Amino acid sequence: MDWRFDDLMTFLDVMDSGGITTTAARLNLSKSVVSKRITDLEQALDVELFQRAPRKLTPTESAGSFAERIQPLVREIIDVTDGVSERQAGLRGRLRIAAPMSFGTMYLSRIIADFALAHPNLQVAIEFDDQMSDIAGSGFDVGLRIGTLADSSLIARKLCSDPRIVCCSPHFAATKGLPQTVAELSDYDCLDYANVHAARLWQFQNGQKGGAPVSISIRSRIVANNGEAMRDMAIAGLGLVLLPMFIVADSLRKGLLIAVPLDASPVPYTIQAVYPPTRHISPKVRAFVDHLARHITEPPLWRFSQ
Repeated sequence: MDWRFDDLMTFLDVMDSGGITTTAARLNLSKSVVSKRITDLEQALDVELFQRAPRKLTPTESAGSFAERIQPLVREIIDVTDGVSERQAGLRGRLRIAAPMSFGTMYLSRIIADFALAHPNLQVAIEFDDQMSDIAGSGFDVGLRIGTLADSSLIARKLCSDPRIVCCSPHFAATKGLPQTVAELSDYDCLDYANVHAARLWQFQNGQKGGAPVSISIRSRIVANNGEAMRDMAIAGLGLVLLPMFIVADSLRKGLLIAVPLDASPVPYTIQAVYPPTRHISPKVRAFVDHLARHITEPPLWRFSQ
């Protein structure tokens, strides 16, 4: 029995989604069709890819190594095929985008909408998640990264820098007072971000030329995994918060939050578009990244002057 490309693509989707039910919904197929494709692929390869239990599908070691090896090859096939079609009839196929939740809902949705309107034959799938997605391993075509990009094989294009700011509500400042130095932050209730270790989040620029950022310890009264929730809790007067400007700019303009003047500035974030390395960048990825670069510029549209 020969393997089929549809079976291969379905297998990769199940590996990414973690289950037949989610894959069936994604691909608009019945669960029985997805299950049969997986079984047919196992028979064609003569290998067990999943261990089956009631309501649970666990990838085998063979499945993990197989997916890791074929993912870039499948991506290359899709990119080249899409490129041939797109030269004839414009952008086609499916563009999968991964982006942080807050930035995605506050700014990126409108930018993606404009791109989708300009390319009516292109399907767009967006996943907003503040957890860092595995762009290549999860089958995404392109992603947005905010912060310091870890060592990676991904190709990155810088879109803009975004300052971060320590701020609080006017009521908190009036009742608790404000720190004057970075070192004094540890004496105040602070709001912390669950997805980044505090030592990496609360980093400030070093006054010495070429010096490493200074990390400080803070007293976390509340920990949340979403920047907008942290902002709203700071507006309610629950503590000091360190957030990127794109989240707090509007609240600063309205006076709901005020900046805390300190003796050092937080290390700014970089906003970048990233995509897996390939010998042939697909036209849809190139066009989308260029579209992002035209709309997310330096200085960014949400800038706020203190």
